[in-house]
Amino acid sequence: MGSVPPFPPGRPLTKADLEAIPDDGRRYELVDGVLVVSPSPRPVHQRAVSRLLEALTRNCPRWLEVLPAPVDVMLAEDTVFIPDVVVGDRDAFTERGLVGPPELAVEVLSRSTRLVDLELKRAKLAEAGCPNYWIVDPDEPSMLVFVRRGDEYVQHAKLIGTESADLDQPYPVQVSPASLVSAYPQMYPA
Repeated sequence: MGSVPPFPPGRPLTKADLEAIPDDGRRYELVDGVLVVSPSPRPVHQRAVSRLLEALTRNCPRWLEVLPAPVDVMLAEDTVFIPDVVVGDRDAFTERGLVGPPELAVEVLSRSTRLVDLELKRAKLAEAGCPNYWIVDPDEPSMLVFVRRGDEYVQHAKLIGTESADLDQPYPVQVSPASLVSAYPQMYPA
């Protein structure tokens, strides 16, 4: 496994610094030039990501693309996120990642990322202009759906357990938190 190279002190980090870090299985992100490191996710986390990919890909319009982490979302020179699932304009993806805000960013909470996902990423994505942000809590299970109004997110829906919703943003999607994390899900709620 690699290690984080030494960076020059006294200046915020940039996406160029982030690209210099060797792939060691950890998730490295930047927030206003500060490095944020997360460990590998648990199986229930990855199950939720996999099921979200299936639900989001089903009705995805041709001009958008749905991708799982790790995909860099470059919001600014000093702010690069890696959402668990990202939906973005196909034309905005480069060889390195998505340039600018996605149409939808989804985070599946982990114990180590809970505060960052609930507060910091939510605020930075709203500030950058991302119109939709979803947060899935695999432990409850629950899902918060936020839609950007003005410069901030407002809660559009909160789903708990087997509750399902037909969401219309960024395009029609049917989802249930329990089906995202269950080992034996009913994938298409009645």
